[in-house]
Amino acid sequence: MVSKRRLSKSEDKKTLTEEDISEARKQPLSKKARQSHAPNEVEENDSVFVRLLKTSGLILKTGPNQNQLAVDQIVFQKKLIQTLRKHPSYPKVIEEFVNGLESYIEDCDGFKNCLLSCERLQDEEASMNTSFSKSLIKLLLGIDMLQPAIIKVLFEKIPEFLFEKQNSDGISMSRLIFSQLKWLERIVDGKDLTTKIMQLISIAPVYLQHDFITSLPEILGDAQHADVGKELSDLLIENTELTSPILDVLSSLQLDSNFLSKIRQLVMGKLSSVRLHDLPMIIKFILHSLTASNALEVLSELRENLDIQHFILPSRFHASQIKSRSKGRASSSGNQESNDKDCITLLFDVINSAVKYEKTISEAWIKAIENIAEDAEHKTFDVAMLLLIYSTNTQTKKYIEKVLRNKVRSGCMEEQLLESTFYIHHLVLKDICPSILSLAQSLFHSQDQNILSFSSLLYKYAFKFFDPYCQQEVVGTLVTHVCSGNEAEVDAALDVFLDLIVLSPSAMRPNAVFVKGILDYMENMSPQQIRKVFYILSTLAFSKQHETNSHIQDDMHLVIRKQLSSTIFKYKLIGIIGAVTMAGIMAGDRNRSSNSTQGRADLSDEQCTQVTALLQLVHSCSEQSPRASALYYDEFANLIQEGKLAPKTLEWAGQTIFNDFQDAFVVDFCVVPKGDFLFPVKALYGLEDYSTHDGIAINLLPLLSQEFADDGGQMTSQESQQKLVSPLCLAPYFRLLRLCVARQHNGNLEEIDGLLDCPIFLTDLEPGEQLESMSAKERSFMCSLIFLTLNWFREVVNAFCRQTSPEMKGKVLTRLKDIVELQEILKKYLSVTPDFVPPLANFDLETLDVIPHSSSATSKNRKKGKIEGGRKQKADGSKASSPDTLSKEDNTECDTVPSGRSQLDKEFPGKEGKTTVSLWNYHAFFRELDIDVFSILHCGLVTKFILDTEMHTEATEVMQLGPPELLFLLEDLSQKLENMLTTSFPKRIPFLKNKGSRNIGFSHLHQKSAQEIVHCVVQLLAPMCNHLENIHNYFQSLVAENHGVVDRPEVKDQEYHIMSSCYQRVLQIFHGLFAWSGFFHLGNHNFLYPALEVLASRMKQIEHEQPLEELVSQSFNYLQNFHYNIPSFQCGLYLLRILMALLEKSIAPTQKKEKIASLAKQFLCRVWPHGEKEKSTIFNDQLHDLLCIYLEHTDSVLTAIEEIAGVGVPELINSPKDASSSTFPTLTRNTFVIFFRVMMAELERTVKGLQAGTAADSQQVHEEKLLYWNMAVRDFSILINLMKVFDSHPVLHVCLKYGRLFVEAFLKQCMPLLDFSFRKHREDVLSLLETFQLSTRLLHHLCGHSKIHQDTRLTKHVPLLKKTLELLVCRVKAMLVLNNCREAFWLGNLKNRDLQDDEENEESDGKKEQDSEENDDNSD
Repeated sequence: MVSKRRLSKSEDKKTLTEEDISEARKQPLSKKARQSHAPNEVEENDSVFVRLLKTSGLILKTGPNQNQLAVDQIVFQKKLIQTLRKHPSYPKVIEEFVNGLESYIEDCDGFKNCLLSCERLQDEEASMNTSFSKSLIKLLLGIDMLQPAIIKVLFEKIPEFLFEKQNSDGISMSRLIFSQLKWLERIVDGKDLTTKIMQLISIAPVYLQHDFITSLPEILGDAQHADVGKELSDLLIENTELTSPILDVLSSLQLDSNFLSKIRQLVMGKLSSVRLHDLPMIIKFILHSLTASNALEVLSELRENLDIQHFILPSRFHASQIKSRSKGRASSSGNQESNDKDCITLLFDVINSAVKYEKTISEAWIKAIENIAEDAEHKTFDVAMLLLIYSTNTQTKKYIEKVLRNKVRSGCMEEQLLESTFYIHHLVLKDICPSILSLAQSLFHSQDQNILSFSSLLYKYAFKFFDPYCQQEVVGTLVTHVCSGNEAEVDAALDVFLDLIVLSPSAMRPNAVFVKGILDYMENMSPQQIRKVFYILSTLAFSKQHETNSHIQDDMHLVIRKQLSSTIFKYKLIGIIGAVTMAGIMAGDRNRSSNSTQGRADLSDEQCTQVTALLQLVHSCSEQSPRASALYYDEFANLIQEGKLAPKTLEWAGQTIFNDFQDAFVVDFCVVPKGDFLFPVKALYGLEDYSTHDGIAINLLPLLSQEFADDGGQMTSQESQQKLVSPLCLAPYFRLLRLCVARQHNGNLEEIDGLLDCPIFLTDLEPGEQLESMSAKERSFMCSLIFLTLNWFREVVNAFCRQTSPEMKGKVLTRLKDIVELQEILKKYLSVTPDFVPPLANFDLETLDVIPHSSSATSKNRKKGKIEGGRKQKADGSKASSPDTLSKEDNTECDTVPSGRSQLDKEFPGKEGKTTVSLWNYHAFFRELDIDVFSILHCGLVTKFILDTEMHTEATEVMQLGPPELLFLLEDLSQKLENMLTTSFPKRIPFLKNKGSRNIGFSHLHQKSAQEIVHCVVQLLAPMCNHLENIHNYFQSLVAENHGVVDRPEVKDQEYHIMSSCYQRVLQIFHGLFAWSGFFHLGNHNFLYPALEVLASRMKQIEHEQPLEELVSQSFNYLQNFHYNIPSFQCGLYLLRILMALLEKSIAPTQKKEKIASLAKQFLCRVWPHGEKEKSTIFNDQLHDLLCIYLEHTDSVLTAIEEIAGVGVPELINSPKDASSSTFPTLTRNTFVIFFRVMMAELERTVKGLQAGTAADSQQVHEEKLLYWNMAVRDFSILINLMKVFDSHPVLHVCLKYGRLFVEAFLKQCMPLLDFSFRKHREDVLSLLETFQLSTRLLHHLCGHSKIHQDTRLTKHVPLLKKTLELLVCRVKAMLVLNNCREAFWLGNLKNRDLQDDEENEESDGKKEQDSEENDDNSD
């Protein structure tokens, strides 16, 4: 028998050596030759071990059979203990018993039987619970006198099996032996057992080390946890492969918090280098070791160090590489990828469990993400965590929504970050899809465009990365948004659908049946929304696999035919838009899907026939209604402009349109129309000299007269059967014609260039002295004629603005001059025709919701007409003003609520004594100028050649863009930018309120994205800078002529006004561009850099690719140089706003901020030209903005307020009634309340932002803050005392409102400072309180004044103010008591006094006020 090896001896403990391990490997399983036993035979042995077991009730079996236990386990243990103690050789018998056990377990089968559970004999006395019991070794370990020896024997046996593979029956002897130590009721010598276990772990192979370590909490008692923790921490440093089991055990042990903190720091530093399968346990340990006090700090560090995509992306890339190399070996890579996915899932399960059941962890994690600086990099893990916590913890949903809103507004949650989050974490996020959709739905109600875009991206990426079930949920939720009726939600949801049909068309097709439900909710949609709906459905229905969606095609055809046949225009509008949109998809989608070499010509005859049949159907259904026809022409034109029509269809359309237009509107110049017209017909506005035998003209006046002949377009039965030719269709039809010709001939318009210079059959439009003598019908006729002529010219300019020849450019400039002249004539007619309703120019309107207004009487008349059922008045022939009215087509009541006059036009009043009609009120009745028209701004001097009959140059004419034409273009461009790039988002539309009026007249503009508009404006910056400099030079020359005074010369008043308006419009355009919120996104910086380069290059030659800050600085300097000769107050304000927009993009804003404050003060101290209406609301608002800009950007707000209130206001008080302050000329008696309100608000905001002092601050800090509060209280006192002089209601209201807020700020921010400053600066503190007391006493008088005069507008502020004043008195008393100076406080009754400090006659209400005053006899 080979000598036994022992792990330890009582005298000296020795660890196992490598020689012992190698020797153990070589030893046989059976060390003693034993006789073979028959199966199921009882062990017959005379040893003490066998005998005592048998006596106690346990029978040892040989072979693979289980040992049998004849009695209960506890009974067996008691009998064995009694037998051992009663044995004659006790305690020596214990050693003999253990030696017998050693001998017995030398046989492998016997040892295994001892480790496996015993079999209970089924007899009458046996327990009925179970037939199996603990193993023999487990039973013996439960006996205290045997436990140490048995443990010793087991640890001597384990090395024999450490490196042995599993038996054929799958049993690992090492694990089986070690499992005997688990869940012992008592451990006799825990320290010794701990030592043995740690020694065993140090030599065991790795796979057994995992098992041994994870079993420690089930073996050791609490007393050994600290020692084991220390041993495991050392092992953790030595062997990183054991990270998971060690941290798992440490999480289960009772350990000191400081020790856990050290371990946490250790593993936190290894996060970047650990293996993926260890990560879940590491995170679990970190989260388990958190406390409420350190949770925020630890989680902030965790999110900083943890980079999930570092583990996910490489594994995906590796798996894809293996799959691409060999499909045969794909199974191994698949297993690896599956394991990685399991680890990621397990990691988030750990985190999910922690944040779900630990409120501290979830709140701290959200706070850690919230605290990330804006300039720091946000991780995909941050977004995933917010979404995960949102799904698990309902109490934090509002908090998470708030955090996300703030992050989105600050630009931290960009599209790339969100897409990466879904790409990396889609396995986890797909399980919380309902919560993500709930979050998106909640954010979708926001009025902020950025938040709305973020929620749209949530829907988009949820659809892209999740399974079909989730995709169906996404589509269902979006359909709900589309049908909600909220305009902003509908637009955003439809935009998401447009993205999805491009992003995942194959995934969208099965969901087309859900999208089809939108067709039932289109009644309240805008035309642009209707276009989107039909585009989405048509794309899904007429795709490659359109056979599967044939039912959707049938439904769309049914809906379109039904709507086209309706007599109500808004339904016919749906049909027209839907049919044209569907026709574009039927042709265009198939063309794009074709890869043949034939390209666009690959459209088959059958397909071409389907498209043309659909278009002919629309044409036939709309030809009896001029308005419907005009809408069809505009929609068809948009279709051609987008290039969505196949060549075959385009050829058919081009020939038809050309012939129809010529037949309807073009006549020979030599044939003068004859008929009974209201006015004689003349050919006007021709640009060429025509002979009597050739030339063409536009037949406008006869067509208009024909419609006026039957009292405003009431057609007879004979006329309704004929093809209608309405002048209303002239401009839309021409737009369709020129786009069709341009598409066929690559932009060349030679075929129709005669329409640019041909005359129009009109009459003398200049009214002269006959205007007042005209009848209402004649005036309405002339107004309609001018409107139609203007719209014709606008479309002509749209068509030919891109032509490059000087001849064409000259003619376009001439047409611009014609437009400006006609507008001036139109104003004269409109001024005497206030109830005129112009012919429509934009036809995608459901109702006439844009009827202009000019007077209150007009509004009353319209309201009366509305009450009578929406029928237009026939008196005086006013009905004839609209050639095609809605009344004959729309059975519903028209909304005639007048639209208000915009701020832009209020800023440009007409000259006094002349018409005040603003054409902006009629903007919806003018054809929209295309964005291409503004390329005319590039024009300098244009040389036009005048040819004789033999095409020889007879003369040359030099033309240029004049100020009136420039103003016309700039006004239109600024309105487009305001509509497209404005930062404000349309608010929720109230029920039954007019929708979309803001976008009327901008339908073509909204077919382009904001980025496209910005790109176009950037291209126009250089010519606009030229114009700005020329205008600036004009005013500079005026200054020189008028000896340094910028004022309107009486002789050049009109020219001055136009140039000043041009100046302002250019600045407005610059401000609209640079204040665009899209520049805060990095993706749009490719527009910002060229724009800044244009401005910077005006100063000096710049190098390519200069840094952004340098470009911003040079652009800032260029623009601020224009302040010297600013012609108007509005121009100065817009210049400051542009500089502020550039300031936001600067990383070094200090110097620029000072310059803005300096310019603002200069504008406040400047005498502006006469005519600035100080009493107008617009001027007051602008003055308010300018003063706010000055006080927000100045270095010292208190000094600035003291200067205005202490210098400017006294000058105003001492000046005559209509005069102003000499230092601040903008400060007058009319504008005083604006200055006063802004100064009080800024004073309160400034002191509120000052941090309250603490006792720990240095003495210097205390003195600085005390000095600051002295200045603030002095300013407050000056302002409050002004109400004695200016006692109007607005001033008193400001005193009550901001007086209370200032006192509250004083209580919170200043009183703590006085508490610990009183002893060292007693005199200063008492002086401050005395000054402040005088102001609060005035506030008290104001409260009494409001009560006595029973002014409810003021008295509502009194209770809160009085409460605040009482709090101030109590707080001052507490401060004095704290500093042992109670004697400085005394109490008295205040008499009711008026604002002039005179005593009121009424008795005092007994209200006491406690005041603090300085007492010279007091001592500390």
